[in-house]
Order: sequence, then structure tokens, then C-alpha cells
Amino acid sequence: MADTLFAGIMSGTSLDGVDAVIASFSEETNTSLHCQLHCQLRGSAFVPFPPTLRETLLALQSSGDDELARSARVANTLADLYAQATLDAARQAGVNVAQLRAVGVHGQTVRHCPSETWSYQLNHPARVAEHLGIDVVADFRSRDLAAGGQGAPLVPAFHAAMFRSASKHRGIANIGGIANLTDLPPHGIVSGFDTGPGNMLLDAWYARHHEGTFDRNGAWAASGKVSPALLAAMLREPYFDKPPPKSTGRDLFHPAWLAAQLAAFPSLPPADVQATLLQLTATSIAAAVSKNAEELFICGGGAYNTALINALSNLLRPRVVSATDALGVSAQHVEALAFAWLARETLARRPGNLPTVTGAKGHRILGAIYPGVPETG
Repeated sequence: MADTLFAGIMSGTSLDGVDAVIASFSEETNTSLHCQLHCQLRGSAFVPFPPTLRETLLALQSSGDDELARSARVANTLADLYAQATLDAARQAGVNVAQLRAVGVHGQTVRHCPSETWSYQLNHPARVAEHLGIDVVADFRSRDLAAGGQGAPLVPAFHAAMFRSASKHRGIANIGGIANLTDLPPHGIVSGFDTGPGNMLLDAWYARHHEGTFDRNGAWAASGKVSPALLAAMLREPYFDKPPPKSTGRDLFHPAWLAAQLAAFPSLPPADVQATLLQLTATSIAAAVSKNAEELFICGGGAYNTALINALSNLLRPRVVSATDALGVSAQHVEALAFAWLARETLARRPGNLPTVTGAKGHRILGAIYPGVPETG
């Protein structure tokens, strides 16, 4: 499958839209028997969520009237957007979608409850397969959950294959709505877990006080002052002290959680709250970085938040903190590439999880395959 093209689709907890990539993958084993994954990005696309879809997805984070029907309708809408993003990426790559071996489609997480062994991603992979006529691989989390794992995070397996160095101890931080950290020692066990909120609370607080959905470059946060008392209160959340394996989402870190934290600080200026939320993200990520790590590379939307990167750099000196672009992979594309790669692993009947990360009983082949329907003329 070295020269075969795969598509990867990701719509994450930031709820901003759909990222799509077209890529091929190959492996190279060097003299130290270190197997390095290589990927060639052929095309990419981004399809933003309409505001009404974002609002509906936020509403589905909690129970409500006619919830099943609303979820089904949104799944159809998402499937159409996933198909459109794949077609756009194929067009940008200069290839026909029929040339793709498969597309890995994660779906949109609306509930995540590993303590009860379930995680719910809105998706309609059969509809995507009907649109595109190629194999669709979806439902990546349920097998790991069935094997006793968290079902998340799944991207550390790709981080290990793609970014592990034979000579440097690295960390990879994926900062989307939720942030996760992958620890990549040159030799030995790869570990990782969700560190806590990434952009999620920052985006929610910004949207409450401004037009727009995110704080570009962290400019508003940079205009405020960190409240040590509020930061300390937020860091008392039990999740932060919980040992791995662990994963989280909007089920815990939501506006009501933030409101409860702010109840004791009624007069705190909104910009100071934003500054403190940014410091919460930076502090919880920095605390997860191994003391032996020499460098940290950032991917996901958080890589473009200048104030957040500066905060991480200050907390982690003298370590190098940079975007994964420095390793040859755009921070914007890492997560979608991960699901293109996971689709490849599924079709090759190779495991896609890391039990040392998720806590599963063992390695498992992830995903369900929805066969395409090629045109027959």
C-alpha cells in the first residue's frame, strides 16, 4: 500500500469545521531498526461548519427533546460535509476520488463516557460511501473501548509512527478543543493521555464576549492578566490529578464547569478570565511533558495561538517548543492524516491503538469498513 492514496477526515471538539487530507504513506527502517513512517500530502481542504450546525452540535452535548431524531439529522448533514471535503481535497490534489483506496472518517464526538465503555460520534459512513463510491472506515473508538480502553486518545499511535526520533526524547501536543500529549522516548514505552481543555473553554468564553468563535492569536488573552487564585481553583479539578490512562471532553469541561469556577470571582475582568484560561491550558499541558523530554512539537489549532505557544515556551524552558511544521507536517493536517493512516492500518488488518495510552487489554484492529459502490457504467 506504499503508493496508495488515502483520505482522512476530522471534525474535532473545536467545532469549527471539517479538515480533509489526501496522502500516501510508506515506512523506512534504518540501521538502528527504528521504523519511520513517511507521508506525502497530496491535497487538503477545509469546509467550515455553518453556524446553525455548530449550535446544534453544542446543544446535543446535553439531553433534550427529540434528541435521537436531531442526532440522526445532524449525522446526515455531517456525512454530506465529509463527502464534500473529500471531493474538495481530491480536486486540490488533482486526482479523481475513485483513485483513493479509502477514507478514514472519525465523526463528530458529542458524548464521551469511557467509564461506562462508550463514546458517541455522530456520523453516517454508509451515506459517505454512497456519495464517494469508495471504502469508508469509521467507528474507530468502539473496539478499544470494548477491550477495556478509553477509546482515546487515538492519535498517539500516529505520532509514534510519524514523529518518533531515534536520538531525541520528544513530546507531541495535539491542541484542539481538548488537548492531548504523546510522550515519545527514543526507546521504550510510548505513553499519552488527554491533558484537559485545549481551545474549548477559550473559544466559549471568547464567543460570550465578542463576535466570532475564537481568540485569534490569543490576542484578547494576551491583553489580560492571569489570576493565580482562579488558576489554582481550576487546577483543583480532580481530572488533572487522575493518573492515566484517561481521556475527557465537553462532558466535563463545558461552560457550566467554567461558571462554577468563576462563582467565587464575580468581579474578575473578562480579559483576565481569558488570560487565566489560556494559562490553564498551558499549565496542564506542561505538567504532562516528561522531565526527560528535550523538545515539544504542537499540532492542531492551538499551534496557531501565539499567546499559548509563548506561555508553553515560558513554562518549558529550556526545551524547544515548536509546531510540527518543523518536522515536515503542517500542524493543521496532523489529525486528519492520523485518520487516513488509521484507515490504512484497518484495511491492512494491523492494530491502530496503543494499549499503553488507552489502557486497552491489548492491541486491536480499529474501525468498521463500509464498502464503496464503484460506478459500473
